[in-house]
Amino acid sequence: MIEKDTVKLLRECDAGVKMGVSSIDDVLDYVEARPLRDALNECRKEHLQLGEEIRGELHRYQDEGKDPNPMVKAMSWVKTKADLLVHESDSTIADLMTDGCNMGVKSLNRYLNQYKAADERSKDITKRLINQEQELAFQMRGYL
Repeated sequence: MIEKDTVKLLRECDAGVKMGVSSIDDVLDYVEARPLRDALNECRKEHLQLGEEIRGELHRYQDEGKDPNPMVKAMSWVKTKADLLVHESDSTIADLMTDGCNMGVKSLNRYLNQYKAADERSKDITKRLINQEQELAFQMRGYL
């Protein structure tokens, strides 16, 4: 059971990291304030580093990982583009990123509770990803 829950938790983290990076990529071209761009780039870098660690752990279990749900990813992209078309601003970007971070934190905490038998390493990775999401949401507050 430990290995099964560990792999499932790591898969969800893998999908979450990929979704986060994709969401940041969707808005970077629209950012005006340099500090906002820096915060997004730093979070993107941290997500990519954690993603490598996650994929390394998944590789140990001979698992390929998980991509974000294509429908969720497409809906996120459409919402982002529509919101920016209506009101292209750093405030809109901060709002979109805050919503995404909050959804990520909620989902990751749900998975932590769901996969209780996962090993401590995968739980630690999940908690670090949650912390990255919470930190970015905190940094977005000044732009809302």
